[in-house]
Amino acid sequence: MCKTEYAVCGTPHLLEGSLSAFLPSLNLAPRLSIPNPWIRSYSFDGKEEWEVNPLYCNTVREIYPYSNSNRLLNIVDMAIFDFLTGRNMDRHHYEMFTKFGDDGFLLHLDNARGFGRHSHDELSILAPLSQCCVIKRTTLLRLQLLAEPEYRLSDVMRESLLQDPLAPVLTEPHLLALDRRLQLILDAVGKCIDTFGEATVVAEDTAQPQSPAAHRARLDT
Repeated sequence: MCKTEYAVCGTPHLLEGSLSAFLPSLNLAPRLSIPNPWIRSYSFDGKEEWEVNPLYCNTVREIYPYSNSNRLLNIVDMAIFDFLTGRNMDRHHYEMFTKFGDDGFLLHLDNARGFGRHSHDELSILAPLSQCCVIKRTTLLRLQLLAEPEYRLSDVMRESLLQDPLAPVLTEPHLLALDRRLQLILDAVGKCIDTFGEATVVAEDTAQPQSPAAHRARLDT
């Protein structure tokens, strides 16, 4: 369909779209919808705290379950995923299956507007990483591997998507944007390590990242 309030119309009859996979019903797979600490403001007359306070993560670290589980590390993983795909920045909630408790994995739902503008890198999506300065060791190692010439992320994605019945799926500019954004993520991690040291920034997957008072003091300066 084509309506004046939508910024998409056929040219003349073809229209870009997306495919969706549906989860089991809540009766079969109960899950929780949890507000994202880095939710965006949806008004023109105000901003969320994280948008104006670079020390916002210190507050998040004091709140359950981010205070004593790997939830914060999972939030950073989700932000990295959203940044790589150039998502529409409105990850206002995330969901979890209740069966696995507080340490369960996050469901990355609602990605229909991923890979929209290949020429724009929305750095604010990386706020959980840049403000908390923590990342899973396994995530960092995988990102570093995908930055190597022989395992370049764009090449891996290109080869993988060739097997898809809808190939090529992504255009070449979108594939190249993955490499550019990956380097920006590694740069952000590098700045954190320069400031706080690798032992503080790079966390084991099951370890709860800490924010010592000494590191908070350095942020204040």
